[in-house]
Amino acid sequence: MKSLIDNARSFSVQVAERPDEFRDLAAGQTPQALFITCSDSRVIPSLITGARPGELFELRTAGNIVPRYDADRPSGETATIEYALRVLDVRDLVVCGHSHCGAVGAMVRGEDLSAVPAVRGWLGLGASELPSGHGLAHAVQHHAAAQLDTLRGYPAVRERLAEGRLSLHAWYYEVDTGAISVHRPELSGEFRPL
Repeated sequence: MKSLIDNARSFSVQVAERPDEFRDLAAGQTPQALFITCSDSRVIPSLITGARPGELFELRTAGNIVPRYDADRPSGETATIEYALRVLDVRDLVVCGHSHCGAVGAMVRGEDLSAVPAVRGWLGLGASELPSGHGLAHAVQHHAAAQLDTLRGYPAVRERLAEGRLSLHAWYYEVDTGAISVHRPELSGEFRPL
């Protein structure tokens, strides 16, 4: 933790060296995309995309699961998606799965998660969509693409798609190589290098 605290203390010096950039950020945000990915500490959206502060609106969940829309049960995930589309007017929405994903791996292997009931319940939201017998990479890719189908059930997503003002993307990030593959629905749903 010491190194994190030291960096946090020195951050204001970095901000002071770029006052105009941070003054603009204080005035508001205009992100290019909503980037939904896993909570895994090895997945850093701004590192992967090269985004600067203010360019990505991020939503991180265990296993990059997007819960089904339910107006009667609002959640942080639902609020984030709605805000990104209706207030920030993002034009692109990316769901990014990753290699070595513990959440998807647990779902695929059917691991006993009784010691972590909240995790078990959360992962249960995504478990029914996973294929079996194809390996973890295929399962993670399939899972990321399936989240796009869930997103299509959100009123804000449906509206923006119907208006031609939103594009949906599913990505797969390889932690050990940095390679990114993208879902290509026109190619039988295969993932191909970005």
